[in-house]
Amino acid sequence: MGYPSVERRRVLAAAALGREVGVPGPDPASGDPLRAVTGKILDISPHLVIIETSDGTEERLIIAPWATAWHGGDATPGDLPIGVKVTIRAVRGGRVAERFWAGITRLTGTILSVEGRRDMTVELDCGPHRGRRTVVIPYRATGRIMVRHARFEPEFLFDAIGVKKDGASLALLPATSQPAYPARAVPAPPPAYAGLQPRISGTATWSDVFDEDERGAAYPMVERSDAGCPDAEVSCTGLPYLAIGSMVTVGNLCTDRSANVPIVACGCVAGRFCDRCVECDTSPRGRIAELSPTSYVELGGDLVKGCFNAQIGLG
Repeated sequence: MGYPSVERRRVLAAAALGREVGVPGPDPASGDPLRAVTGKILDISPHLVIIETSDGTEERLIIAPWATAWHGGDATPGDLPIGVKVTIRAVRGGRVAERFWAGITRLTGTILSVEGRRDMTVELDCGPHRGRRTVVIPYRATGRIMVRHARFEPEFLFDAIGVKKDGASLALLPATSQPAYPARAVPAPPPAYAGLQPRISGTATWSDVFDEDERGAAYPMVERSDAGCPDAEVSCTGLPYLAIGSMVTVGNLCTDRSANVPIVACGCVAGRFCDRCVECDTSPRGRIAELSPTSYVELGGDLVKGCFNAQIGLG
């Protein structure tokens, strides 16, 4: 017999702990909701985009006059290529597109090897759930990447944002400043935390390894037996243990938006980053949630910036 679904696990956990089940989705007090739409561009003009979503449905969105786009760099929405995978932030009932991220990818893990002098090739260990990825850093991006990755050598962490092009993953922008320690030497959390705070502050990031259109989070402090992961239970933030299927309230302190988000995966790689986000202020150290792109965008996050100052609590 397999494990229960995430939804079923949430119901069972709530019953065992005497809590209400909680409903996934944005807090109505956050204002007009944002909607993330992901799919492949079928047709686009300066005023209208038609995309095909993962279930084969066609979506037609009006492009706002103020809309912006990113495709390895700033771009005009109407000039994005047909066939590219795109994530769109939509407003006004989810029908007006105001921000496009085309072909975007995030490359997060532990460096295994580095080769090359101009264009560089980096082999990453992205954790037991995500395997290995080969990353190409074009020569034009090496300065930006390496100035934020002081220890460009095996056993140190790497995190960059880029694009997928012709089957390759190109790293173009550093997503964070590299922590100074090896991936296996994560600092211990402060004793005062003790995992007992009702709300914990830190950094929320995103990853593109979730299913398309999935709304959820990877969380570092899930029990190894629950996640089937020997690398779980690591964080410098003093997070409480939660089970997969639990609901957390994630607040974006930069946009004043919050949402109930289910924990759908183990965040063992995110837990090794004891870094800060400086999106709107300087966050406390540590990644407290790694969100799917859809959840991240609907909380007001910008995929290119890569993080926001966050607070989480039980949803």
